[in-house]
Amino acid sequence: MQKEISYERYQRQMILPGFGEHAQGQLADASVLVIGAGGLGCPVLQYLVAAGVGRIGIADGDSVSLSNLHRQVLFHTSDIGKNKAETAADRLRRLNPEIVIQPIAENVSSRNLLEIISAFDIVVDGTDNFATRYMINDACVLMNKVLVYAAVSRFEGQVAIFNYPTAQAGRSSNYRDLFPEPPGENEILNCADAGVIGVLPGIIGSMQANEVIKVITGMGELLVNQLLTFNAMTNQLYTVKITAKQETAQLIPQTAAAFEKTDYAWLCASPSTVNEIDARTFNNLVQKGNIDIVDVRELHEMPAVDEFQHYRIPLAELKTAYLQLKNDTVVVFCQSGKRSLLAMKFLSEQLGTTKRIHSLQGGIIAWKTFCQTK
Repeated sequence: MQKEISYERYQRQMILPGFGEHAQGQLADASVLVIGAGGLGCPVLQYLVAAGVGRIGIADGDSVSLSNLHRQVLFHTSDIGKNKAETAADRLRRLNPEIVIQPIAENVSSRNLLEIISAFDIVVDGTDNFATRYMINDACVLMNKVLVYAAVSRFEGQVAIFNYPTAQAGRSSNYRDLFPEPPGENEILNCADAGVIGVLPGIIGSMQANEVIKVITGMGELLVNQLLTFNAMTNQLYTVKITAKQETAQLIPQTAAAFEKTDYAWLCASPSTVNEIDARTFNNLVQKGNIDIVDVRELHEMPAVDEFQHYRIPLAELKTAYLQLKNDTVVVFCQSGKRSLLAMKFLSEQLGTTKRIHSLQGGIIAWKTFCQTK
């Protein structure tokens, strides 16, 4: 049921060819959750509120700081110390009192995110760290929500639409098709460390808002299965194609319970020490016996492993299940060797020097390839 529309407020966009009262009504009936009221979230919120999106949620537990103000232009110096979500909501209601704005003055987590996004049609990622990006992506896949993604660093920004329903593949590519697994801690700097030119989040956030409006109204060509990159120093724009992959879909928790158990901050941490072993060394250890081998992949992941006895403990469950390991030597493995490094780090921290803990280099794929070519 469409809400009553103020023609005078929205007249400039309603007179556009193909837009009219119908598209304005679609905006009025839509709901959008913006996660992060920072450099990206500020322009997204301002333009979606001004455009007349009927209900907008703002999730952010952070407070305004002086260092925010060169790019987060929704806030004033007098707002320093105030919660971003509540402050943004108060200011945006003055911009457009005809819509509903819901501040959520807390940071999203794997414990609350599914419930929060369930109340909205579209999710906008305005965050600036990898742990939260992967968490938001996985939640949107689980909940079948369209995700409008963006990121900025230094002089470059990127925009994409993830998990959009398509006739051919059910759903379009998601963030894990672009970056299957998180980079290690400090491998890629965030804005706080790398810096960002102040106008860039405004440009990229406006592009995000544009994509949201296009998703709601069905107008134009969407950034589905493609990533747009913009360089503020050269004004160059280019897009790259992204393909949805079955193997990356397997990296996403398959149930709400599995999602809520996943510690995304831990997944994006770097192992403090690396003690990898190659396939040949691993085979020697297996032959000697007296070894605990742990597959930390999700239970549905392929290929199956029946060549040796081992435990199946998904990475998210390792924190509560590691005490069943009894032997002095432990080898953990995953698909490609990245998650097993995280598992090795955790086990080393918990078990100290009482056990020799190793990660299988290259994962089970590399091991099977080695065995086939011996």
